[in-house]
Amino acid sequence: MVEAVLIDLFSLPANLQNNIQRLLCNTLETIEKCSSVHAPFVYVMCCQRQGSERKGEQEFLLPALGGFQSLKRRLEVVHALTTAAALYSIKQRLDEKDLSIIKVFLPTLRKDLMKAYLDHLFTAVYQFEFEDLQVVSDSDSDPNLQISEPQGEGQGLTSQDMAVIQSEIQMHLESLPSLNGELTILRSSLIPDDTFLHGFTTRTGGISYIPTLSSCNLFSSSKRRDPQVVVKENLRRLANAAGFNPEAFHRVKIDHANAVCIMGKTEPDSYDGIVTDQKGVTLAAPGADCIPVLFADPVRKVCGAAHSGWKGTLLGVSMATVNAMVSEYGCNMKDILVVLGPSVGPCCYKLPHESAEEFHRIDPKCVRLFDSASPYIDIRRATRILLERGGVLPKNIQDDSITDQNQNITFCTACHPDKFYSHFRDGTNFGTQIGFISIKD
Repeated sequence: MVEAVLIDLFSLPANLQNNIQRLLCNTLETIEKCSSVHAPFVYVMCCQRQGSERKGEQEFLLPALGGFQSLKRRLEVVHALTTAAALYSIKQRLDEKDLSIIKVFLPTLRKDLMKAYLDHLFTAVYQFEFEDLQVVSDSDSDPNLQISEPQGEGQGLTSQDMAVIQSEIQMHLESLPSLNGELTILRSSLIPDDTFLHGFTTRTGGISYIPTLSSCNLFSSSKRRDPQVVVKENLRRLANAAGFNPEAFHRVKIDHANAVCIMGKTEPDSYDGIVTDQKGVTLAAPGADCIPVLFADPVRKVCGAAHSGWKGTLLGVSMATVNAMVSEYGCNMKDILVVLGPSVGPCCYKLPHESAEEFHRIDPKCVRLFDSASPYIDIRRATRILLERGGVLPKNIQDDSITDQNQNITFCTACHPDKFYSHFRDGTNFGTQIGFISIKD
């Protein structure tokens, strides 16, 4: 069942007001006839041309909208200077209502163009159907992008057209204000800042507006509503604040295992640890309950990052990352510093008893209420124990056991909804923070 309808009048010439009214009436009649039981939300997308008043443009559309009582409260005209701005505004309205199935009425020559915008601004969460508006094409109809008659399926846009679309989207996203406070980065006093640039992000200072993703979400997937372009803009803002190059940014490819990527060698299909001795390259590990772990050797000038969930912790991903630094770059185990970032704490994290038994075998203190069906688990303590057993000095590991709580950065993500994302707390459409590190030039 269609949940929302988008009528694209953006490309139509401003001097065809009568034609637009007739076209809109016909389209709304079609929607009303097909939606006798459930009236969808309807968004009419129009161009707000430079120098024109929004009110004046709405007035000529009002006669076309007045007769549709079943749609009256569900119909909205959205004006914007660019297609990107209009679609992003409509996306916000869809997300507020948790709508995902959208029918798009648009001129035939806009279809390839619209699909390109939708591919960038939406994810696989949304389903789009397309229906043609029968309008005569006009070479001056879209002031933002001129497109030629499509020559065949998928051939309507050139690489130059795509570059213009991407640039328009990027410019719009860059113009948006930051949400929910300033961008904040947590830093460890253990890692020397004269050699390394590093930090752990919090959830403020980005542009993601969906409550569970707001606002500096740094991960996009087909199952979430934040598209890659929004995550890229959040990353750009983080890079500007932290001082690293977002074009030299490498994030682990999560597999919840213990494989480690060596920068400069063949990249595995998936890995939860990554190490390098290259200056200016920023390594990152995500976390939204799982631990983002950072590694630094100030003597050999080597760094690393790892993503350690409960499975990766049991498989020893942190120690595997340390071992890669030793074997690949000649690091001395005694020089390696390890910092555990914000992650779900033993106060909140539960696992089934069968999984808890494996943590109990590492150390009984890693499990609380062991005899219950779902005991509480301390994946941080387990990580520290495995690192110490592997040869990392206890004083070179920073976690929530730190004596001076003013220096603590290993907060419980589930306990601090104002500061951090949490899968455990927020459900499937959760946001993600990261830990990042690089070697300064």
